[in-house]
Amino acid sequence: MDKKIIQTPNAPKAIGPYSQAIESHGFLFLSGQIPIDPKTNALIPSTSIVDQTKRVLQNIEAILTSQNLSFSHVVKTTVFIKNMSDFPTVNEIYGTFFKENPPARSTVEVSRLPKDVLIEIEVIAAL
Repeated sequence: MDKKIIQTPNAPKAIGPYSQAIESHGFLFLSGQIPIDPKTNALIPSTSIVDQTKRVLQNIEAILTSQNLSFSHVVKTTVFIKNMSDFPTVNEIYGTFFKENPPARSTVEVSRLPKDVLIEIEVIAAL
């Protein structure tokens, strides 16, 4: 099987039995990222959807950068949010990271996320 484990100190460590990302068959599959500070491996103190969304996207950027990739390589995202009324805010911030040719995306409202955060995003990038 063509499978390479990806780990960077610039993104939060996995908090369970999973990898930050997996490279396989020309794609990079990132595990869902939540607003954890990679320096402390603790949740960011803010309960703001703005701050949490920015931190999640910064964590994704760190993993992509570790593989010499950028947001332009992302082909699919899945956004999990606790409250769909936050969608316009999330969408605005998301757009600042995906400036051109945005990927396919699904957005789902969920009742609860790990560590009771407001947002989690997973991505698939083409190498």
